[in-house]
Parts: sequence; structure tokens; C-alpha cells
Amino acid sequence: MRILFSALGLLLVLLVVAQLAKKQLPSQLAAPARAASAQQMQQQIQHSIDAALQAPRAEPDDKP
Repeated sequence: MRILFSALGLLLVLLVVAQLAKKQLPSQLAAPARAASAQQMQQQIQHSIDAALQAPRAEPDDKP
């Protein structure tokens, strides 16, 4: 009896994992489009950081 319940439990877990994998498969196919937009966003952030680092800073007025 214990073997029967173990086998049914294992089958149930296998079915759940298969359904989750089936749901994830379409999102994996669309990943290259997201990767391109992620790369573009990374480049925009890098340009923003470079521009911020190149901007001159104001000198403090702490002269004694």
C-alpha cells in the first residue's frame, strides 16, 4: 500500500513539474527580444553614468 501511495505521489509531482515547464517554454522563446531590450537599457544606463561623471562639479565656497 505504501508503494502505491509513493508511486501516485511521484506521478503527481511529475505532472505538476511538466505543467510548469510547459508554461515556462513560451516565455523562454521570447527571451531574445527581452535580452536585446535589456542590453539597450544597460547601454543607456552606461551612457548616463558616463555623462554624469564628465559633468563638472561645483567648487565649495569653504575658503578660510
